[in-house]
Amino acid sequence: MPNSPRSPSTAPTELARRAFDISFALIGCNIFAPFFLIASALIKLDDGGPVLFRQERVGRGRRRFSILKFRTMRKGKVTRVGAWLRATGLDETAQFLNVLRGDMSMVGPRPLTQADIERLGWTRKEHDSRWDVNPGITGLAQLFGPKFARGTLRFDKLYAAKRSAWLDTQLIAASFVVNIVGKQRTRGWLWKLRAVRRRTAMIYFKRNR
Repeated sequence: MPNSPRSPSTAPTELARRAFDISFALIGCNIFAPFFLIASALIKLDDGGPVLFRQERVGRGRRRFSILKFRTMRKGKVTRVGAWLRATGLDETAQFLNVLRGDMSMVGPRPLTQADIERLGWTRKEHDSRWDVNPGITGLAQLFGPKFARGTLRFDKLYAAKRSAWLDTQLIAASFVVNIVGKQRTRGWLWKLRAVRRRTAMIYFKRNR
């Protein structure tokens, strides 16, 4: 299905978003350049297979594209290097190339396969809004969303409705933290922080009733 036509009023916003994506992708490539070399060498030394994994995914306007990742599996099993890459989310950094090519954005919904879309039942017109934006390397659903389909779709639609440069910058910053300390530890901190804010709000409410 082709992308929907863009009105003249949205053109400046789209250009600004594209400039934002290219800028952050180039910054990411420069920051992670030493890691790209190390990861490539480790993957080769681990099992001698290809460094990159390619798979067809569905992007904006349900257009198909080939996503890139550092390979983490061999014959259906996660490799030793792959386990580390997945835990830190560093396997996704190869997607900076997808961003530079225009297939993806830095921030957006998780890029799905057509098989995933059909399995989830997201083929109906009511789900089209999810594909109004490019899929992203990171996003609300990737960082904070639950693993069940309804919760993920809710986060994806929320991002499509609320996206902004400030929100994108916050999500990119959170993703860099994940790359450094790992997904589980980062999510643990975020949930603790949320609990602290909730308790603080309750105390304030009780004192000011």
